[in-house]
Amino acid sequence: MLDAHGFAHRTVDHEAVFTVAESRGLKADLPGGHSKNLFLKDKKGALFLAVAQAETKVDLIGLGKALGAKGRLSFGKPALMTATLGVAPGAVTPFALINETARALSCVILDQALLGYDPVWFHPLENTASTAISPQDLRAFVQACGFTPKILDLAAPLKS
Repeated sequence: MLDAHGFAHRTVDHEAVFTVAESRGLKADLPGGHSKNLFLKDKKGALFLAVAQAETKVDLIGLGKALGAKGRLSFGKPALMTATLGVAPGAVTPFALINETARALSCVILDQALLGYDPVWFHPLENTASTAISPQDLRAFVQACGFTPKILDLAAPLKS
């Protein structure tokens, strides 16, 4: 899909990484913005994908209020995440929006802090590689998948 839409990208294979902490050594060789991707749900079952800069301390309470979520946001269970995004735990990525099942998401949120980097890096549906794309192309990719991304400061979403 990246090629079909003319989005410039570069993919680097590496050892499997499951957490931001595990990927710290890898990031030194891959300049740009690195992410953590949060699969979230509210009390009524609405689903959200928050794409944050790796070091952002995401304010989940403020994010829930900014999104108009019902009750507190919590992390979606791994089985629900896999059914919705089509990826395994540790491989959550905005690139999973290409899967039809991702249409179950209510919203995709992109962190302002992450969009300040060029390029930005994400797993290409598995955690044994990372793919770089420009922040402008990331936004266009999300839109091409049928979502209008909300751009928020995920550390202080009520101030965005």
